[in-house]
Amino acid sequence: MEKALLYDTTLRDGMQGENIFFSPEDKVKIAKRLDEAGIHYIEGGWPGSNPGAQHFFEMVKDMEFKNAKVAAFGSTRRQGKPVSTDANIQALLDSQAPVITIFGKSWDLHVESIMQNTKKENLAMIKESIAYLLSHGREVLYDAEHFFDGYKADPDYALKTLEAAVEGGTNCLVLCDTNGGSLPCDIETITRKAIEHFKKRPDLIFGIHTHNDCAMAVANSVTAVHAGATMVQGTVNGYGERCGNADLTAIIPILALKMNRDCISRENLEKLQNLSRFISETANVPPVSSRPFVGKSAFAHKGGVHVSAIMKNPRAYEHIAPELVGNKRRVIVSEQSGKSNIEYKAKELGVDLGKNKAIGHQIVSSIKDLEDYGFEFDAAEGSLKLIMEKLTDQFVPHFELESFRVVVEKDKERPCYSHAMIKIKMGNKTEITSAEGDGPVSALDNALRKALATIFPQINDMHLVDFKVRVIDGMDGTDAKVRVLIESRDENNIFSTIGVSEDIIEASWQALADSFQYKLSLDNKNKAQ
Repeated sequence: MEKALLYDTTLRDGMQGENIFFSPEDKVKIAKRLDEAGIHYIEGGWPGSNPGAQHFFEMVKDMEFKNAKVAAFGSTRRQGKPVSTDANIQALLDSQAPVITIFGKSWDLHVESIMQNTKKENLAMIKESIAYLLSHGREVLYDAEHFFDGYKADPDYALKTLEAAVEGGTNCLVLCDTNGGSLPCDIETITRKAIEHFKKRPDLIFGIHTHNDCAMAVANSVTAVHAGATMVQGTVNGYGERCGNADLTAIIPILALKMNRDCISRENLEKLQNLSRFISETANVPPVSSRPFVGKSAFAHKGGVHVSAIMKNPRAYEHIAPELVGNKRRVIVSEQSGKSNIEYKAKELGVDLGKNKAIGHQIVSSIKDLEDYGFEFDAAEGSLKLIMEKLTDQFVPHFELESFRVVVEKDKERPCYSHAMIKIKMGNKTEITSAEGDGPVSALDNALRKALATIFPQINDMHLVDFKVRVIDGMDGTDAKVRVLIESRDENNIFSTIGVSEDIIEASWQALADSFQYKLSLDNKNKAQ
């Protein structure tokens, strides 16, 4: 089995993406998770460019990593300046990182037009910088920036820049599609030619670093590996400048499962979705549901024909088992659903449909009617379970609403504030409570919690994490129906509920009440087990 090396640059290149920021403390946490996942190299930043990167290297210099080596990133020496006095080179050494990744220019456009340098001096900068860093006992990787564009413009000079790096002493050449404009056919041809050029040096490691400006970053990385590259650089979730970098959450399972490369253990592969979500949460960026392998929708099935088939054999519509990457199969119930969807979903949610086959058709019909009204159950599985229980006479309400009143007040001295009074019945007990909140839904949430906590103290473990309002048909203006989606979580579960009404408070109450009913039903189920 051929080896493939994984080089993560989330903490440097990933941070160049819009709205992506990690504090030094965040970067340490991420580095630990990357190490636990079996990544071989973790690029921590450019220590000569900002204090945050320098702080990160100070924090990790005495840490022990099980699998990964920490790399510092920087440029070759400045033109016309001795390498021994270059501040950026010295900052790389001062970082005390065991690995240094240094980039140089491969494209004559950058050398002559952007840097206003000479081709000869550029080659000297590459060679001397690498030799100097190696003389200080560091492992040095060379990133050939803009290599593919440079090769297309002047192949002889692009290859000379690689020769300069090898003469400097590195044994790792990373070919970079920095502008992300190359296609897989370009990547394969040029990578093969670069490797062939150094056929007398079989010890050299060739790597690939791609950007996603043509939506080809993953394809280009995989193509380069097919052509002979053995190191792949990328970021988790594809974060990066402009359209992002090659997404390691796609590349890793492709290498391990599709290309049979020795890059990550099966145990660590199963951590992939958790790693993706952890970094997404740390970056405060919502996870992309459609992201291959690790996205929530990656193994979701909606069409009735599809669901019927996977109930017989999942391979019919799944290219891998979702558990291999820590994901899971999902069946979505909507107006496009058939009886197979309902049967699968009921089993998944723990709703017993019994032996009456007609009940499945009844549930399908009811759900189609509700979705025609505006509900959307593929995004609200908590409410879906409750509806299934109601339609099969299995629903046992933990509370019933008697009434509520919400007052919203505004004066010239302060923003709007809300006060809610609620009356609910729990068995033979009636509870009346009131609470304030930052808005009417917040006030209702607080009042309901206060009432329920008298009997169900575990309700305090549940928190609302997302609240979305969508106008279903704007043609009716302010009289239009609205759909409210609430996402809640406790220590072990994340669940969504939904409400639809012409009144936004009524729709919010429906979704809010369902979230509490669902939470309490989960607790009962766990106690029964």
